Amino acid sequence: MLIIALIAILATQMTARLQLQMQRTTNIGSNQQAYWYAMGAEAFAKRILIQSFEADSEVTHLGQLWAQGENTFPVDFGQITGEITDLNSCFNLNALRVNDDDGSGNSNRGNSANAANKSPARAAFEELLIAMNIEGVGSFEAEYMADALTDWLDADGSISGSGGAEDNDYASKEFPYLAANNYLASMAELRVIDHFTVNVIDKLKDYTCILPNTNMNKININTIAQDQPEILVAMLGISQNEASQALSSRGEEGFKNIDEFFSLSDLSKAKIPPEKKQLFAVKSEYFKLKTTASFNNSYFALNTIMKVDNKNNIRVISRIIGRE
Repeated sequence: MLIIALIAILATQMTARLQLQMQRTTNIGSNQQAYWYAMGAEAFAKRILIQSFEADSEVTHLGQLWAQGENTFPVDFGQITGEITDLNSCFNLNALRVNDDDGSGNSNRGNSANAANKSPARAAFEELLIAMNIEGVGSFEAEYMADALTDWLDADGSISGSGGAEDNDYASKEFPYLAANNYLASMAELRVIDHFTVNVIDKLKDYTCILPNTNMNKININTIAQDQPEILVAMLGISQNEASQALSSRGEEGFKNIDEFFSLSDLSKAKIPPEKKQLFAVKSEYFKLKTTASFNNSYFALNTIMKVDNKNNIRVISRIIGRE
């Protein structure tokens, strides 16, 4: 009886392990299929972008095929959901990383003590933080956050201002780490930079983005969301009413060129300097695809950043697996 009982126990354990292994194999296969669905969505998005620019290669606007918002497509045993967004319609946080040298041997860094030395991108970032009307964030807090972000991005170990922080500051924390001294890779990285709170980061997600390994900050006036005039307020120094009117003046196919945009009566009266006009464009280069694919009970999330070159060729710059 004892032998029979032992054999029964062993058989039960072997059966349970076999079932677990079979389920694990099934889950891996389903997850792999969901992955390939997501990669198929990426290939489809590339085709959509190519078709959008075949008809109008010089202007990017919200009336094109790519700008249809989130769409869901049924597939065998699952579905694929995808959305393409223009990363030139938001403020690039990496723009606060200035060139290491201005050509004269002197560091071309923003200085919080002297507004005249601030780069246009840094000044616009501070104005954007104020324009977003975040509770507890004024000019003082905005300057401190700009100081900290500048130090996180720049290549040296010097503090840019009173709100700055470098290796010594981060190394002295309970759980020490070092400043990146390089470009941001994702919005989540802001969580480890001094002065950036969860409330601020959540709000910034609506107005800012991350362009990998570049401090370019050309804003496409044709693709700025209608409910985000704060971007124009920060970049141009105009009122929110003037910014809203300017965005409302766009036709279905947007502005054909920058001069057409700045010839609007409200903007002409504002006498915007040429250096601020250079921060805008009517054509976009960077796009982001957010994909969620499911197969059986497995899910796969993929965020892809793509760049369109002058010949409308599209290449993938980065892929981030998982939900943001």
